[in-house]
Amino acid sequence: MTIEEMQELVDTGIRSSVENVCGMMLGCAVEAGPSRVIGHPLQESDGVVALIGMAGPWIGTGALTCKPEVARKLAGAFLMSEYDEVNDEVLDAIAELANMVIGNLKTMIEEKVGAMGLSTPTTIFGASFSTKIGGSSTWTLIPFTVCDGELLVQVCILPNEQGRTHARLDIVGHMVTRG
Repeated sequence: MTIEEMQELVDTGIRSSVENVCGMMLGCAVEAGPSRVIGHPLQESDGVVALIGMAGPWIGTGALTCKPEVARKLAGAFLMSEYDEVNDEVLDAIAELANMVIGNLKTMIEEKVGAMGLSTPTTIFGASFSTKIGGSSTWTLIPFTVCDGELLVQVCILPNEQGRTHARLDIVGHMVTRG
């Protein structure tokens, strides 16, 4: 599979996954914006970021990014509750959403390239911070309108040319374990 074919699969997979998870499972209206290929992940200076690594014949990282209000609303839909602030439950819900969205994408990728593994999601929340994920080249970015706000889903995935295993693999700053 070429990088261009993988980018097309990632684009289709992200759209399908967000629609399934946020639209059908959470009952949120979902509208996808146009996808872009960017040279680096966007840096969010105020909000919630959930990162999850993928490993196998292809390796990479997926990221979900949103403002605190959207994170609270998504967590509320997911946990059937209301949140006035971003707390541990909200961060756990966003991590699980990342796990489901990128996990669904991983399943689609596996059908084309073979078994893949996922890392445990990492969430970051705060004001005035930036994220940098090293070792990456191009990212597929798709903005979604959900819960009256914007959810950005970004994925960078490249062939695993060094043949690293699922057991222990440092991919763009995240540890991936056999799952």
